[in-house]
Amino acid sequence: MTQLHELSARELGAAMRAGSLRPSDVTAHYLARIERSENTLGVFTEITADSARQRAEGLEAARAAETSVGALWGMPLADKDLVARRGVRTRYGSKSRANYVPESSDPLALALDDADAVSLGKTNTPEFGLTGYTEPELSFPARDPWNPENGAGGSSGGAAVAVAAGLLPFAPASDGGGSIRIPAATVGVVGLKPSRGRLALGSGFDGPGGLVVTGPIARSVDDAAYFLDAMTSFGVYRYATRANDGAPFSTATSPVSRAKMLRIGVTTVSPWDDDEEIVLDAAASSAVQAAAELFTNCGDAVSELSWHPRGYAEMFRTLWRASAARIPLSDDDLLNVEPITAWLVREGRALGAVALLDALAAATRFEQDTAASFAPYDVVLTPALAQSPRPVGWYDPVNAERNFAQQVRYAPYSSFVNVAGLPALVLPLTTDAAGHPVSVQLIGRPGGERDILAAAARLEQQRGVLRHPPGW
Repeated sequence: MTQLHELSARELGAAMRAGSLRPSDVTAHYLARIERSENTLGVFTEITADSARQRAEGLEAARAAETSVGALWGMPLADKDLVARRGVRTRYGSKSRANYVPESSDPLALALDDADAVSLGKTNTPEFGLTGYTEPELSFPARDPWNPENGAGGSSGGAAVAVAAGLLPFAPASDGGGSIRIPAATVGVVGLKPSRGRLALGSGFDGPGGLVVTGPIARSVDDAAYFLDAMTSFGVYRYATRANDGAPFSTATSPVSRAKMLRIGVTTVSPWDDDEEIVLDAAASSAVQAAAELFTNCGDAVSELSWHPRGYAEMFRTLWRASAARIPLSDDDLLNVEPITAWLVREGRALGAVALLDALAAATRFEQDTAASFAPYDVVLTPALAQSPRPVGWYDPVNAERNFAQQVRYAPYSSFVNVAGLPALVLPLTTDAAGHPVSVQLIGRPGGERDILAAAARLEQQRGVLRHPPGW
């Protein structure tokens, strides 16, 4: 008999809307799975079981009087612990906010409520979401369900593990330098970073360099498209750069869309190559080759992308420090945060206006140059990660410069997509010698989510079903 957590998110939502499943039963099922996990994977920082049950029952009671329901009616989700929800402890992964209980909810939490979702709690994140791994000193590390000795990546580490381990059907997340794609690739699920300006909430336009956007983590390409469709209705859109929507994103995964022939550019070049010692793992290289062969077999035009970016490293370091400078931490707070957080905040606040403006100008040039280099292609294929999952404790907890370099060497293909404002998706494609999934990254043109969804759905179809991690 099929268990509820074995259903896709789309199947789960359809069953609840049809009345064959009740939100209260789905909520209870997932809460029971979370309870049995006993947080051995470091997924949840808060579990709001009582309010979740009340919410699910309230949705059922209200349905009788409603003519329509929200796009995520009854779907169990969880907030990344960077998103404030009224009355729920929101710690931002930091000892400096260990007991903070917000009096109001952030717009994303309100939007999920308006879509009739059910929040089960908070997913684990590094301190203020600043790193590509999730091992906050405040609590516990998020662990790879394939091998709990390894970390899950970050900053949406808890969200990715929740999806991979069957503790949530899908999850909202955010990505400022790879924070959706790094953990999704680490634990073998689908992570989608939308274009800058695609969404009203998490558009990217509210921070230096336009880096941070909101997006979904899911078990399949189709479920990622399903959640992205829901996210397009979050908030009042107010930007001029949004691509014409047309049909729902879910249509991009249909057989007709999957049959569309695409021009695929392939590269293993990263913009960090001139500044850091980037060594591509053999399994990651093999996954890219496998993806290219699958595209070729499907009739796509596959060719090597000639791309040699320069001067990226210093520009991104400046933008990342500038972003950290805005975190509301007092001098006393800085004595109670992790070394890399204190370093980033202090470095960011020491930046002069000229240095920041120069970095922003360099980021604009990088965006333009990257878009021009990628323009001949519908989709650009790269590795998702350069290395296999790193052991918990591998990142230097004291030397911030070395820590930053370690993050770059693990995930050199992520942050440049944020700077360029492009959509990107990671999905597991092959497995390594130990049976761990290995992912690839697909990057689209500005507003090109449909092409990367269609390309990913084609890979997913050709790849076949991957097994679940132990304990599923």
